[in-house]
Amino acid sequence: MNKNMNMNMKTTEALQQFEKTAHHYLMELDIFSMEQLLRQPAEGEWSLGQMVQHLIQSALYMQLRNIDQCLAGNGEAAGNEAEMTPDGKAIFAGGSFPPVRVHVPPSPQYTPVQPESKEQLIQGLHTVMDRMRETLPKLAQAPEHSTVPHPRFGPLNAAEWYLLIEMHYRHHLLQLDRLKDAIGAGVQ
Repeated sequence: MNKNMNMNMKTTEALQQFEKTAHHYLMELDIFSMEQLLRQPAEGEWSLGQMVQHLIQSALYMQLRNIDQCLAGNGEAAGNEAEMTPDGKAIFAGGSFPPVRVHVPPSPQYTPVQPESKEQLIQGLHTVMDRMRETLPKLAQAPEHSTVPHPRFGPLNAAEWYLLIEMHYRHHLLQLDRLKDAIGAGVQ
């Protein structure tokens, strides 16, 4: 099997897994009150609503935007010196982020704002799902050498950015479980 066919299968499977995970988030949102969605378990920690905002915003304004740059040929041409970092190689080889908590200090640039409504979160997740579906068929035409650097994983092409979205959503399921415990929802 050639590399392009293999990558197409991976991205198709990633869309299926992504939709499953996004639907899980939607089902979970239905369970919580707005008060619970806004509750922060501790000073400086995100609420469940902020976590979902983070997923939506990172997909729409970082990952999908970078895919669009790669598709348009606006990415950097990756040479031999520009390759994925060891962390990047590890997550792509394993197909997921390691199950460790990543804590970034609160900052206006990184900390998501609290959602205005549950509907905002639901609409945001649906928008990301729509964009993922629209983007999948375009990946086959993406120049593999056109990359956009990820701050931790190095240069990624369009298909790699696409796979990263699914891994990112799945990774935050661990945080979802922690937040559910912290807000006392008692729902598994």
